[in-house]
Amino acid sequence: MKKLIFLIITLASTLSMTNGQSSETDSTAQAEVKKLAFMVGEWKGTGWMMGQDQVKRSFDQTEKVKFKLDSTAILIEGEGKSGGKVIHDALAILTSQGESDQYDFQSFLPSGQKGTFKSELIEGVYYWYPTDFIRYIIRINEQGQWFEIGEINKGGNWYQFFEMTLDRKKGGNRLLWKKDSYILID
Repeated sequence: MKKLIFLIITLASTLSMTNGQSSETDSTAQAEVKKLAFMVGEWKGTGWMMGQDQVKRSFDQTEKVKFKLDSTAILIEGEGKSGGKVIHDALAILTSQGESDQYDFQSFLPSGQKGTFKSELIEGVYYWYPTDFIRYIIRINEQGQWFEIGEINKGGNWYQFFEMTLDRKKGGNRLLWKKDSYILID
């Protein structure tokens, strides 16, 4: 009986310490992930991408972005259409790496392709890097729109191959980066 009581007390103590550590970690993860709040909302707009043939192709795009897991992750659901046909269907999960302004960008495609990529927030601009020579840059422009470009590095120079501009669905707040944080503009 004494062993059982000792075991229960030890287990309860371990669980309470683990919960305390988890809350502290979650709090740090929440604070880091909440820095990306400017992306949260429903977005719709247009864009273009250039293939290896150097031809620009237009598309319509939607992005549904929301906090998940008590604001320790962001879920992004993106869909692009051209001529009424889905040409891009992707899911991404953003989480904090535990370091200030450093994130993991986990991407999933219907083809089964997936990966975890480095990403970072630099002065209110979000960068993610699917390879060492490709980067995507997301920011809120002066009109409060999601503005994203994709660039490829060839011979030390960056060349744009992708651009999209999205408006936040009505009812969402528009944000603008000023100095070191986003401010509400409507």
